Amino acid sequence: MRTAGNNRLEVGRLALVVLSLFMFSGCAPAQRMSSNEQMDHHTESATGRDPSAASDTQEWARVRLAKSPRHQEWVKVRYKPAGSTTERELSAFVVYPEVKTKATAVIVIHEIFGMSDWVQSLTDQLAEAGYVAIAPDLLSGMGPNGGGTRELQAQDSNAVGKAIRDLPPDQITADLNAIADYVSKLPAANDNVVTAGFCWGGSQSFRYATNNPKLKAAFVFYGSAPMKGQDIDKEALVQIKAPVYGFYAGNDARINATLPQTIEAMKDLKKKYEPVTYEGAGHGFMRAGEDPNDKNPANKKARDEAWVRWKAILAKI
Repeated sequence: MRTAGNNRLEVGRLALVVLSLFMFSGCAPAQRMSSNEQMDHHTESATGRDPSAASDTQEWARVRLAKSPRHQEWVKVRYKPAGSTTERELSAFVVYPEVKTKATAVIVIHEIFGMSDWVQSLTDQLAEAGYVAIAPDLLSGMGPNGGGTRELQAQDSNAVGKAIRDLPPDQITADLNAIADYVSKLPAANDNVVTAGFCWGGSQSFRYATNNPKLKAAFVFYGSAPMKGQDIDKEALVQIKAPVYGFYAGNDARINATLPQTIEAMKDLKKKYEPVTYEGAGHGFMRAGEDPNDKNPANKKARDEAWVRWKAILAKI
């Protein structure tokens, strides 16, 4: 017969299992500099989803995007990777601001969910704020028949997460270099290029700042700094020339556990790093905060406050 003590023990064990699963949920932190050593954390790693993920359709984001008066277009960016005899082709979504003068360009680095409707909507919102915004599908060519995120989603519900996990860091850097070169040469853009990444993309925004000395700023939304094992990769951080601005969720222990080391390392290296934590918000609050189905009001509050801060910083670049 089970006793009350036994029942409490079983409940305790179950709680530990649930907590363990939660702690490994979320988006992937920065991949290591080596192409064969990666630090990917997936939610339900086979699916590549996290508890903050909205519905797959994100109809609310699609509706907002459809109502935008701004010029939007899909472009193909081609470049020849180092050591390759063939070109790589990237699909990217570009939105132009309705302004009189040339504008700063913002490279939007998508979440672990790939090129979503929300990513496209966010890109449009940046253009609404006055910036040339471009979001590359970093899964371009990784899907069936040379497709990207959409083709992978159609193939298998787990395929996007798996493909993100397997992206070589050197390829990600080369892709972002090609996008930066492309967008900086657009007639509507000035010479200023910044990155803004979310979740997995936040970590990639931080990592890319270690690879592109011309970058004017890196915006990191709930992503980690480059790591070596369990430690911050100071050898990578020393390469950073641009200021790094962090936007973190109060309820995101996995990412926030890396912040003390990151703050200390950036301070030691005399690099500009300004992290802000939005209490009560969860990982993915920039997306969840505008999802009408989200139940946490702190996400919307964090999103609104983060936008105000983000735009104020952008205006000074």
